[in-house]
Amino acid sequence: MTPFYTATDHLVLLPAIMLAFFGCAILLLDHWAPDIMALFRAANPKDRKWLLPVFVLPGIAFTAYTLWRQQSYLAASGATDIQAFQGSLVIDGFSLFFNWIFLIASLIVAIVSYRYLDIEGEHHGEYYGLILLANSGMFFLAAGSDLVTLFIGLELMALCFYVMVGFLRGDRRSNEAAMKYLILGAFSSGFLLYGFSILYGIGGSTKLAAISEAMAARELDDPVLWLALITTAVGLLFKISAAPFHMWAPDAYEGAPTTVTAYLSVASKAASFAFLLRIFLGPFAASREVWEPILAAIAVLTMTVGNFAAISQTNVKRLLAYSSISHAGYMLLGLVAGNETGLQGISVYILVYTFMNLGAFLVIVALRRGNLIGDEIEDLAGLMRRSPGMAMLMLVFLVSLAGIPPTAGFLGKFYIFLALIETGHYVLAVIATLYVAVAIYYYFRMVRTMFLDPSAEQEPLAGSFGLRLAGVSAGVLTLAIGDYPEPFLRLAQTSILR
Repeated sequence: MTPFYTATDHLVLLPAIMLAFFGCAILLLDHWAPDIMALFRAANPKDRKWLLPVFVLPGIAFTAYTLWRQQSYLAASGATDIQAFQGSLVIDGFSLFFNWIFLIASLIVAIVSYRYLDIEGEHHGEYYGLILLANSGMFFLAAGSDLVTLFIGLELMALCFYVMVGFLRGDRRSNEAAMKYLILGAFSSGFLLYGFSILYGIGGSTKLAAISEAMAARELDDPVLWLALITTAVGLLFKISAAPFHMWAPDAYEGAPTTVTAYLSVASKAASFAFLLRIFLGPFAASREVWEPILAAIAVLTMTVGNFAAISQTNVKRLLAYSSISHAGYMLLGLVAGNETGLQGISVYILVYTFMNLGAFLVIVALRRGNLIGDEIEDLAGLMRRSPGMAMLMLVFLVSLAGIPPTAGFLGKFYIFLALIETGHYVLAVIATLYVAVAIYYYFRMVRTMFLDPSAEQEPLAGSFGLRLAGVSAGVLTLAIGDYPEPFLRLAQTSILR
């Protein structure tokens, strides 16, 4: 009889265990911090808050060590993957690539949140605990190879984000955004769960491998196959904010704390794409002839809605929300192409999107002080005179988001376009290229405001050391990936699902 829990299972699960352990430990630390600080004669409750983000660092460090151990085990064994819990979890190049992205995003957001939460007056330990617990859920989305495992990971991540979006309890916008996100998120999860139940009925198992074999044996005009595809796709497309299932994103991005918006926009999207790729390149791989034209139409609609809606926005967070929707359309085109270049392009795009989008939101975080929220485009006016460093960083991030060389954003779009041309999707390549011009227009509205418009506010920005460090790091990586892409392309190559 095969034991349920083995040493290999333990190795595979270690990153999730570390994240969950430190996430729960932070909640206890927040409760015990006054007693701890009393030992150092720090009676002021505010003096204990620095313990919270600092305690996140060992959690992320231990998790990084476990991911490194998994990489080393794969390299030493010569195996392509490590399977655990009777095939419910799998560690391969794909899962490792995405888990490193999740961890980097969590680290950056935790570092920059200290000052922001102090200004908002909502500095609580559960915020940092939720970051790590959400990351734990993302681990299962990247490593899951079982419907139950994937759904549990999705709900763990989603529940954490529902709370984090509404973390500003005294802000009506935050409360409204959390409520909309919760209701629509539960609605989409219902669709997804219904699709999963049909897949289970088809395959007689919750394992993706068994379902893939059963789906490959069915006719493409089978109505049960179509029902499984449509219901599952609706749930997955909602999670990546693809049109017409995007309606939650602008409200959630605008109402959430800006640091949460940054985390939601990159980590949640990356995890959702990992989930989507596991399903479409697994159980639905044999039905590509059915879903390829559907996803192509959705990708074009997503780029259309995202780009044209962004033009009329005056709020930076809403503009970047619609921008995020359009980027989801570009990434879907990589899946439509479906060749090795397209799949590598998705990984490259997600990697570069993490740094350039996080960086843009970090500049918005830096604008927050006193009674100034700093998320309107007009709040960027005169930024070049007030804070040249932040203005230049924002320029780098916006140029990269627009896909202009030599930044990393160009590399992501280049591989998507190349994949479309290689597979003969010339019309899609032309449409995607034309939408780059639209994106340049609304991104450079912000550039013009920063560099040319006068500002009534002359006080320089008072960013924290952590915020400046994170912003500069994101900016350097955005330029480095664009100027010296080879090591990053090799990394993305290892993430292709075989």
